[in-house]
Amino acid sequence: MSRHAPLCAALFAALVAAQAPAPGSREAARAGADRALEFFVRTQNPDGSWGSTSCETTFEMSFAVETHYAWSVAAHGLATMALLAAPETPARRKALDQAVRWLCKCRMTMRGSNWDNDAVWGWLYGGVATVEVARDPRFQTDDWRGPVGQRGREFFGWLQKNQEPLGGFGYYDDPPYTRRPKWGTSFSTASVLPALGLAQQLGWLPDGETRERAATYVRRCRLPNGAYEYDLSPVPRMNGGEHINDVKGSLGRIQACNWALRRAGDPGITDAVVEQGLQWFFEHHRFLRVARMRPIPHEAYYANAGYFFFFGHYYCGLAIELLPADRREAYREQLRARVLETQRADGSFCDFLGSSYMVTSSTAFAALALMAGLT
Repeated sequence: MSRHAPLCAALFAALVAAQAPAPGSREAARAGADRALEFFVRTQNPDGSWGSTSCETTFEMSFAVETHYAWSVAAHGLATMALLAAPETPARRKALDQAVRWLCKCRMTMRGSNWDNDAVWGWLYGGVATVEVARDPRFQTDDWRGPVGQRGREFFGWLQKNQEPLGGFGYYDDPPYTRRPKWGTSFSTASVLPALGLAQQLGWLPDGETRERAATYVRRCRLPNGAYEYDLSPVPRMNGGEHINDVKGSLGRIQACNWALRRAGDPGITDAVVEQGLQWFFEHHRFLRVARMRPIPHEAYYANAGYFFFFGHYYCGLAIELLPADRREAYREQLRARVLETQRADGSFCDFLGSSYMVTSSTAFAALALMAGLT
């Protein structure tokens, strides 16, 4: 080997690095999003769905089979949203049409057992996805309006029937078990809050009471320090140490709840409040990063769970877009870099276990986060 070989290799590596887009640049984000979208096009099932609806992991065998189906429907809704938000190509449009057809025709998710109402995830993200489809100009023909509207009414009808007494939406119940669950969480409620208002405008909800009760629930979860409780408690659970309701355990919830309340017209969620939440997200990002792919929920510092990761990054992207235009790009660059460093060789993403619905949902959340602010 020539004694100049190491120097040539180093120079070549430096040249390649110089030509590659910066990790947080718009070019890098667009390339990463394209790879994620290609993953969806390449792996879509013939019926328009993704992955499997069966129980795929031993760890989650304690849940009903119906729950695994519900998670798959929710993940499908998110993948549909990612394709809907993407610049159109013939392959993406074909995949999108197939995805919308499956979402309109699939069996509605149902409660899996007395304590397990994870069916709500299918209703939540199925509802959000159908609202987005209904508002898209490409789906305004009679062939689409009827099926999308019917399915949207079903999703939001089930949500309305399962809104817990305090106004939230949750996925478990406690004894004594009742038809209407008695437990909700701030983040699941926030995820659908803006869509509830849009569903009302579309005529899918009879009145605004469901939305107003949900907004009140999320608002009551906000703590004096700017974090959000995991679930609403009469006495906020803040006991010092590494608690899930600390800012460091609330990094993703802060973004989702601030975004939802701001979209709902809450005057208390000012630009300063939104920006403070974003600053915390990146300052304490390591607590989300260290939790990603841990196999036991809430085992990381401040009770962070692996599946908080891409959920939090997606809503971080939405929260950034609430800021004045001249304040957005610096936060976008940070977000893109942290998402892209986790992309896998096949274009997909994952933050918890390896179930196909987790790959589908993680990849959709990541693609949507990368596309935020690109258009």
